[in-house]
Amino acid sequence: MESIGTWYWYTGFAMFVIVAIIVDLLVLESKGAKKVSFREALNWSIVWIVLSFVFNALLWWYLDDKFGREIANTKATEFFTGYLIEKTLAVDNIFVFLMLFTFFGVQPQYQRRVLILGVILAIVLRAIMILIGAWLIAKFHWILYVFGAILLITGVKMLLMAEAEPDIEKNPILRFMRRHIRITSEYHGEKFSIMKDGKRWFTPLFAVMVMIGITDVIFAVDSIPAIFAITLDPFIVLTSNVFAILGLRAMYFMLADLAHRFHLLKYGLAFILVFIGIKMLLLDVYKIPIGFALSVVGVVLAISIFGSLWVTRAVKVSSVKSEEG
Repeated sequence: MESIGTWYWYTGFAMFVIVAIIVDLLVLESKGAKKVSFREALNWSIVWIVLSFVFNALLWWYLDDKFGREIANTKATEFFTGYLIEKTLAVDNIFVFLMLFTFFGVQPQYQRRVLILGVILAIVLRAIMILIGAWLIAKFHWILYVFGAILLITGVKMLLMAEAEPDIEKNPILRFMRRHIRITSEYHGEKFSIMKDGKRWFTPLFAVMVMIGITDVIFAVDSIPAIFAITLDPFIVLTSNVFAILGLRAMYFMLADLAHRFHLLKYGLAFILVFIGIKMLLLDVYKIPIGFALSVVGVVLAISIFGSLWVTRAVKVSSVKSEEG
């Protein structure tokens, strides 16, 4: 499988990710345990988005100079489309994170460390899965049809169960942890474990971190095939995926208090997964242009967001009028 990524591009990108995470951790530690404000989360979200655009611009400039305008435009469009899809799918992660924090009663000031560790775990897991996926596709072309089927089934399932509320209490991972490790009934700040009566006890925050890690794996099963439907270049797959994940923590704190206003977004995500699944299944029959795929994802995402805001605003206005009446 051909890739535009050279050893120095991979090395440079890896160094950037490491520095970015270190800066994020240093900023986190310097402020102590405090709630992240909407303004701070918005500023960090803008920073991550701008950095992804700068990277894409540098990539385009390099490819344009070395391989020509056509390849530069194609790869830059693939990166942006993949980034947009992964960013969109990450919203579903946010809904699950919010549900976990609510279920375990995690205070906002203690959510930051769990999220940054979750982001690090997600980057490592996805990098491994992308390498495995690229190897499988190179060896077995038919695996693309398996990926397409996974996306199609997941999208249909998400569409049918969009309004269903999962019962975390019955989650097998949580039940396993409760049976096999000692978990305290109360939190101890940002600690994941404590020593009590000479024995190691884990706090509920540790259970939340494990659940978020498992969630990352589950969502990666959807997101990795989705990006391979856009491009088979491992470098584009990796970079677009990681850039989308780097801004996940900031996006969570920006949208956490507004999640109830985006209830139509799940339907949009389901449609996108179905569309990408069909695109992958038709790969050897008809190759859907990357520009068209980008347009579909952008339009569906816009309709889902603005439709959600319009519906919730209409309900709120109706509620206010009823109270006044």
